[in-house]
Amino acid sequence: MGPCSVTVDAGGVLVPGSLAIPDRAPGLVVFAHGSGSGRRSPRNQFVAAALNRAGLGTLLADLLTPQEELIRECVFNIGLLAARLAGITSWLRGQPAASAIPLGYFGASTGAAAALWAAVDGGTPIRAVVSRGGRPDLAGSRLALVRAPVLLIVGGADTTVLSLNRQAQQVLTCENRLAVIPGATHLFEEPGALGQVADLASNWFAAHFRVTGQA
Repeated sequence: MGPCSVTVDAGGVLVPGSLAIPDRAPGLVVFAHGSGSGRRSPRNQFVAAALNRAGLGTLLADLLTPQEELIRECVFNIGLLAARLAGITSWLRGQPAASAIPLGYFGASTGAAAALWAAVDGGTPIRAVVSRGGRPDLAGSRLALVRAPVLLIVGGADTTVLSLNRQAQQVLTCENRLAVIPGATHLFEEPGALGQVADLASNWFAAHFRVTGQA
């Protein structure tokens, strides 16, 4: 099925979302947007569409209300974003079409830290995590507790974030991989860069959903 608009209960706060679950999808990916972004992020929508074409389900939902998005303390509150993501995940588990399907997280920028945090504290098993230009360091002490396989995707020209991801990789104790896209900057605006992100993410999720789906 194509994406449909939904109202999501994010831990007691209602937020809008876009849910797509293709027939016989082996897994579903919940997106966690970065600071100043939301479900309409063109980059995350691009990746979500690519995942849908690969047969994977997706849920893009805002983590903050319009009022909260204007408050800097909310935008950069990783614990709050992680709690909302965990609430969204719990809501998703209550939907008949997604009650038993394997779940993954795709986080961008600060949303990557929220995804890693929620993968530890959220209460719902997460099968794989992908970070796009993420700040995994902002997950703090929870970074070492992540058990889901993690793919870190960073642009080669995004030097500060690349350094932070390399440091974070040394802290991770789970299966992990750092994929560097040569010449790409933080937003992956270079020709073909975002397509590479989508391909890497699709392959990572598909491989780990397939393995866990056989258990």
